[in-house]
Amino acid sequence: MRRLILLAGLMALPTLAWSQDAQPDTGDTAWIMAATALVLFMTLPGLALFYGGLVRTKNVLSVLMQCFVICCLATMIWVTVGYSLAFSGGNGFIGDLSRAMLSGIGEDTLSGTIPESLFAMFQMTFAIITPALVVGGFAERIKFSAMLWFSALWLLAVYIPVTHWVWASEGWLFKLGLLDFAGGTVVHVTAGVAALVAAMVLGPRRGFQTTPMLPHNMTMTVTGAAMLWVGWFGFNGGSALSAGGNAAMAMLVTHISAAAGALAWSVAEWKRYGKPSALGTVTGMVAGLGTITPASGFVGPGGAIVIGLTAGVVCFAATNVLKRVLKIDDSLDVFPVHGVGGILGTVAAGIFASDALGVFSGQGYATGMGMGSQLGVQALGVLATGAYTAVVTYGLFKLVRVLAGGLRVSSDEELVGLDQVSHNERGYDL
Repeated sequence: MRRLILLAGLMALPTLAWSQDAQPDTGDTAWIMAATALVLFMTLPGLALFYGGLVRTKNVLSVLMQCFVICCLATMIWVTVGYSLAFSGGNGFIGDLSRAMLSGIGEDTLSGTIPESLFAMFQMTFAIITPALVVGGFAERIKFSAMLWFSALWLLAVYIPVTHWVWASEGWLFKLGLLDFAGGTVVHVTAGVAALVAAMVLGPRRGFQTTPMLPHNMTMTVTGAAMLWVGWFGFNGGSALSAGGNAAMAMLVTHISAAAGALAWSVAEWKRYGKPSALGTVTGMVAGLGTITPASGFVGPGGAIVIGLTAGVVCFAATNVLKRVLKIDDSLDVFPVHGVGGILGTVAAGIFASDALGVFSGQGYATGMGMGSQLGVQALGVLATGAYTAVVTYGLFKLVRVLAGGLRVSSDEELVGLDQVSHNERGYDL
């Protein structure tokens, strides 16, 4: 039985010494350069347009601005200390500062078969999109200054430590053998849980459940969703860190799961409400993508179909429970789609990565430990990252409330809209 933790193993390589004569693999380098651009494309403009279309007209620019500025802010943090703390030495919980300001990284410095500068840039795009996902939890009501403080502190206190746990060679979850190919725990569980905490701490938008809050531009949302679908090939396929069979299979199962998730959500919505919607279909697609992410390098097409179909149905149900039963205003459904999807996919990786899967035998990959043991590790990874994220995110919001002089705009300002209140602009001037 062989153990497939290729991604985590390769991600640990920046700490290894390479000879002066070593040369990057040009094929791997070219693919990861393309994948890096695709992942950045997911945030700008993909996620920005997807989220921007979902809010009301008076808040569209605020959402676009938040995604754009988070990209810039995360870049500065990642270059100065983030990359080093995530991937350089340290202990089981956090790295050291040996790569601060990307110290020691030159044109000839390698990480595996690619330049370390490229590896750092590829990982930077993950650090950009994760806090941008959290925007959906507090959209249409947070102060711009509070968003800036929170995003910066959250990257340092939550995203970077969890990245080290899961993907660095010294990380405690890496050493336990957690299967997370492209960010089920690192990206989707952390972002989903943080958005849920944000929605609960900030409280619902004015008029939640009494005033219609329909998406103002579904054309924009569908366009952004399509960009996310394309960009996700870089997200998952690029996480192989090479141009080979593992990357190709990751891309294939990513596409299959996205299609299955979209169909499953559409059918579930059709059955419950009598008509399938464009919003439901693209949301199901995102659920399928988020759920396959942690398993994408470890499963085959059969597993991808099951994971995608399950994601569409489960995430659809979670969305209804959160808003209709629990009455929590997670504005753009970050937790029920990304959080629940990330949890589901991380657990599914422990199931569908096994060769002893009956009807799907031969389509999964052996993990090196029994399915029961692997599921235990997967569950521990989900619980640890989820609990840590919830506690630290709650504490950060309490701190930001002081630093920013409050978390949300006034009731009157919310009524006017964040475009004018925060940026003195309007998204549309017709």
